[in-house]
Amino acid sequence: MLNIALFGPPGAGKGTQSEFLIEEYNLFYISTGDLLRKEIANKTSLGMQARDIIASGGLVSDEIIVQIIEKTITENPDADGFLFDGFPRTYIQAYILSGLMIKLNTTLSCLISLKLPEEESVARLLKRGETSGRSDDNEQVIRNRLREYYEKTLPVLRFYKERGILYEIDGSKSIDDVKAQIRAVISAELSNRLFNLVIFGYPGSGRGSQGKNLAEKYGLEYVATGKMLEDEIAKKTVLGRKVEKYYNSGQLVPDEIVVQLIEKKLKRHKEVKGFIFKGFPRTLVQSYILDGMLKKIGTQISQILEIEVPTLKLIERLDTRSKTDKCMPYDSSTAKIVKRLEEHEEKTVSVIEKYKQLHDVTNIDGRGTFNEVSERIITEVEKLMRKLR
Repeated sequence: MLNIALFGPPGAGKGTQSEFLIEEYNLFYISTGDLLRKEIANKTSLGMQARDIIASGGLVSDEIIVQIIEKTITENPDADGFLFDGFPRTYIQAYILSGLMIKLNTTLSCLISLKLPEEESVARLLKRGETSGRSDDNEQVIRNRLREYYEKTLPVLRFYKERGILYEIDGSKSIDDVKAQIRAVISAELSNRLFNLVIFGYPGSGRGSQGKNLAEKYGLEYVATGKMLEDEIAKKTVLGRKVEKYYNSGQLVPDEIVVQLIEKKLKRHKEVKGFIFKGFPRTLVQSYILDGMLKKIGTQISQILEIEVPTLKLIERLDTRSKTDKCMPYDSSTAKIVKRLEEHEEKTVSVIEKYKQLHDVTNIDGRGTFNEVSERIITEVEKLMRKLR
């Protein structure tokens, strides 16, 4: 999701560039003033609260504004992102927006600030005043508005500069030149994003082979916890010896060990285009761990795939696999296969349900040949990649 805050002093052309951003990137426009007027016109609970405050001469609280913004975002799931105009206006609102973005499992991609010398702003607005007939387009009022803008905006710009997502654009250029500058900023921002994919599916669904195929095709790092644990055992590392003890005693390897191995993979985040996770998360707790680890490196899950295969077909596939050199320990009998499928359902279904509440989970028909399933997956992955770009 592409979320942009657009700043600029009066006369910088913010309205024109907003229209360009909305159309070019399918963003939903969020202006706190417009949203308040809409809520009041619709006589919603929040609107009535805002109306009473305004009628008494007060300022609408941040608490009401953030609820209206959250409501607007959640009511527009088809948008590829949001363009914030007039929010955040203060240092405190910058923190509020950060918290709201975390709650909605997204982030502010960048703040674009249109820079314009004061005298240029004044000249543009005075020229506009010649035809607009607006009483506030006179020099004294204009300079007061500019002074107020810079006093309020400086702390907010500093907030985002410290986070490395402030981009300043020369607003004195032509409209097309400013568009080109903005387009370059957004292109750079999108190209730096990691594409992180989680593949779910019952044993026998083909998630491992499909995951490897996707990793190779798109230059992603394949993160398969089972393979990583086996490699540690083969290398006879300290972790490997611990893992082997758990394996020999029939116990599950604790999250503390698995997380260490995944963190090693994630350290390569500056060298790769993204990650494909197979076999993790298996549990609800692990889903929270993964969200936290990705957040730590400034990224998040991009897409979740669930490969669906009928149960009888899964049993047939696993039974066939048991007669090959790819046989897994739980493939050796029908009873073990059924038990493994039941264990997967008990632990993983709750994880998928959690992700359905936070992300779009794309269901893939896992029946058919490897190539047929692969084509279905690639279609969905590339559809999202185009949307993210």
